[in-house]
Amino acid sequence: MKKIIVTGATGLIGQSIVNKLKDRGDEVIIFSRSKEKAATIFPDTVKHVIWDYNLEKGWQEYIEESHAVIHLAGENVMGKRWGQSHKKKVLDSRVIGTRNIVDAVCKAEKKPSVFVCASAVGFYNNEINLEVDEYSSEGKGFLSEVVQKWEKESTKIDDCGVRRVNIRTGIVLAKNDGALAKMLTPFKLFIGGPLGSGNQWMPWIHIDDIADLFIFAVDNDIKGILNGVAPGYIKMNDFSKILGRTLNRPSLFRVPEFILKLVLGEAAETVVKGSKIIPKRTMEEGFNFSYTDLRTALNNILNN
Repeated sequence: MKKIIVTGATGLIGQSIVNKLKDRGDEVIIFSRSKEKAATIFPDTVKHVIWDYNLEKGWQEYIEESHAVIHLAGENVMGKRWGQSHKKKVLDSRVIGTRNIVDAVCKAEKKPSVFVCASAVGFYNNEINLEVDEYSSEGKGFLSEVVQKWEKESTKIDDCGVRRVNIRTGIVLAKNDGALAKMLTPFKLFIGGPLGSGNQWMPWIHIDDIADLFIFAVDNDIKGILNGVAPGYIKMNDFSKILGRTLNRPSLFRVPEFILKLVLGEAAETVVKGSKIIPKRTMEEGFNFSYTDLRTALNNILNN
């Protein structure tokens, strides 16, 4: 049994990771902004600890003698229209939060063996038909800037002798939360369809695979960047058609780019564009995806 800390555990990915860790017998300590919410979702977890990314005190003691820290906490990027206030929260929650938890790890007398930090494929150049992998350079724009600063804070842990892994996550497919959950309603109402031109690539991954990848990073002697996307590459047009067939619904009603810009603001750029992201190093390190075919993934998610 290993003692593993998970920040942001009440989120989509965090809940799946915590349940998998508990199922295999690990002791999980949850850092959450809402202790009550964490206790409701995970009533039998050993400890729930208040986590505030602006604070440097109150939780460092739990770092001592832990085997791993899985750091997922951060403001929901697509939770609101991208105004200056929301963008500041997105950036600060990742940069300041990562800075404080890295500092706590480095100050621990008995440090964790590994620090696995969430990241995002927004790091890359978001141009249609561009092919990128973990060895590719950074892109431009707000989201890429956030990821670059976020990862830079995490790299400071290298000087403390703790193994570090950053997992650049794509679009996580799950039934009750995330991007797929938002797409289901219009399809069920027979008004579903692709977003924008439909020619952009969709870097998707099944919820079980992304949770398993974080645990894989904890258990194996890996360092550096991994892409958390499935190798089953697909464009938005095809994604929408397959989703429609899975739901026995048509995929006819395209959402124009100007509508997305009205609703999402600057964030629309992340939806209407999309490069072909390859999990090259993830596969080189020996991770085996359970879901590489979108049809199989959607059938598993929607019919179970």
